[in-house]
Amino acid sequence: MAKDAIVSNELAEKFAREKDTPYLRWVRSQGLDIVDAHYVRNLKRAELKSWARRGGAGLYINHEASRTTNDCYVCEIPAGGKLAPQRQLYEEMIYVLDGRGSTTVWNGEGKRVTFEWKAGAIFGVPLNAWHQHFNGSGLAPARFVAVTNAPPVINLYEDLGFVFETDYDFRSRFGGEPDYFTRAGEQKGLRLETNFIPDTVNVGVASSAERGAGSGMIRFNLAKGSIGGHISQFPVGTYKKAHAHGPGAHVIVLSGEGYSLMWPEGEEPRRYDWETGTLIVPPNGWFHQHFNAGPTPARYLAFKHGSQRNAQGVMMCWISRRLGGDQLDYADESPKIREIFARELGKHGLAPRMEPVYEKELETLPPRVA
Repeated sequence: MAKDAIVSNELAEKFAREKDTPYLRWVRSQGLDIVDAHYVRNLKRAELKSWARRGGAGLYINHEASRTTNDCYVCEIPAGGKLAPQRQLYEEMIYVLDGRGSTTVWNGEGKRVTFEWKAGAIFGVPLNAWHQHFNGSGLAPARFVAVTNAPPVINLYEDLGFVFETDYDFRSRFGGEPDYFTRAGEQKGLRLETNFIPDTVNVGVASSAERGAGSGMIRFNLAKGSIGGHISQFPVGTYKKAHAHGPGAHVIVLSGEGYSLMWPEGEEPRRYDWETGTLIVPPNGWFHQHFNAGPTPARYLAFKHGSQRNAQGVMMCWISRRLGGDQLDYADESPKIREIFARELGKHGLAPRMEPVYEKELETLPPRVA
């Protein structure tokens, strides 16, 4: 996709009022900032502000390209504390960054389910179900990051009473089942049917070699929501294939050490180093590529609302550009990519393990199209 088309200030001023939205006004009414970032080195260290309505502290981190599809916020529950109960007409996926605690979910009939969580867990909040989060430690705060589809919902209705106070149970999403967050998930290929993953670092993954050398992945939609998620892992000395897609993907590093390159087509890649807790949000249409430069396998979590697919239902970011998709084959990447990778691995006394992968790709590589 072409890089941003920058116009004169005079023309931009004619559209200035249209940049403000009901969603942005709502965030400001919470007393919180929206950090316009597509990279945060560590969510665990992000500075938060008091969030009186929730009873904790928070920060919204959203690149402009994703604000019309989904959003991201960090929230902290004080030691020995709890957040205020809430229900909402948008979906919410939560990853626990630090601490331990519990969450109670209930519907209008009063059917309650309580489950415990700790750092590394992810779960989905069922649509419009009441929920309340509790910190299980009296000594340290608990912190989580959440991805929601609040922006299109709030912008569509522009009625906060409707969004947060509608008395309606989506029984097909949550009916008060006692084992809703505890029953074992069923895995079929890349798909895991579940509402709760207690340990994202150690959950099993299936082969996704199409995405790169030794890649493993598990895909899921928590709480029967529309926000898709996946956990991806890649071995020492390897890196993923570059690809591009629409806005709103929030990538959170779960383990390992490395870096990502991101760039709009036609420009030089920009580097973003990562560690456990890093957030990367690829802007709309930018190519991005993840590299494991450390001595252990690397793993990340990604949440994204919707993906463009071909007529067979395959996501375009899994399909070679040589076939009309949005994934760049190793054979078509810049030689600089391999030079930088070898240099970074050398800092740990390691060497790339990519040669067999390059050779195997050539066996089935589609012909280059004009």
